[in-house]
Amino acid sequence: MNERVNPASGADAPRVVREGSRADVPQGQHTLPRYLGAVATAFARQAATGKAAAPGQQGPPGSDTETTPLLVRDVMDRSTASVSGDDSFLAIAQALVDAGVGSLPVTDAHGQVMGVVSESDLLAKAAVEASGHEPGVRGPLVRRRLHDSARARTAEDLMTSPAITVHPEATVAEAAWLASLSRLKRLPVSDREGRLVGVVRRNVLLGALVRDDAGIREEIESRILAGEFPGARDSVSVTVRNGAVDVSGRLDPGEAQRLLARIGRVADVTDVVDHLMSA
Repeated sequence: MNERVNPASGADAPRVVREGSRADVPQGQHTLPRYLGAVATAFARQAATGKAAAPGQQGPPGSDTETTPLLVRDVMDRSTASVSGDDSFLAIAQALVDAGVGSLPVTDAHGQVMGVVSESDLLAKAAVEASGHEPGVRGPLVRRRLHDSARARTAEDLMTSPAITVHPEATVAEAAWLASLSRLKRLPVSDREGRLVGVVRRNVLLGALVRDDAGIREEIESRILAGEFPGARDSVSVTVRNGAVDVSGRLDPGEAQRLLARIGRVADVTDVVDHLMSA
């Protein structure tokens, strides 16, 4: 039965492959493609249905519908550590060290987010402070920015602006898309008045969008095998590695086709490897 063709359909359907394909790739190598695929899938479903949805949250067994999407408020850090727009270079550096992070939001007197200042924004200034040499004549855009950073005196001078923030009620998929476009590792979260209420980290967004292998296996075993194919529960086993599901055991060919197709529709599954034999 290892010659069976892909029972799933559509351009986004996982492939049924033979042994030794992507399942043998080192753990973590396919995390970024799975992340990008999850974001793309979420926005495709949103465009089709008019309702935002985060991948990995499905409806009743056998359905392809989505339920309530995961929101930023569910995964954000409610820390409001920040620096003021008039904080000095040394104050910013100390704040980054104290917070143990690589960037912090810059806020005004009302707590509204003005921008973000990071370690990279401080490097040019630090180099000038250490060497006493100013950058050379202004040239391309990058050199001009380094020149400006070296001359900066406050957080408002150093920060990257305008502020890129996300609301607590935004979906995780929307926040992930914004973090990807802005290349921010820590995205400030602001209320409707623009006041800082927390931050959401890029790796947390990734974890919320892409389940690990254990989560995929748990859904297949508890929901699909136990709930939809109870006759296969004791004769079929699954292993998951980097999103690739290896299905082995004995099963009637007709049931095997349906089972593989059903597993192929599980969110975050990248491949379905068929090692089933006829019962």
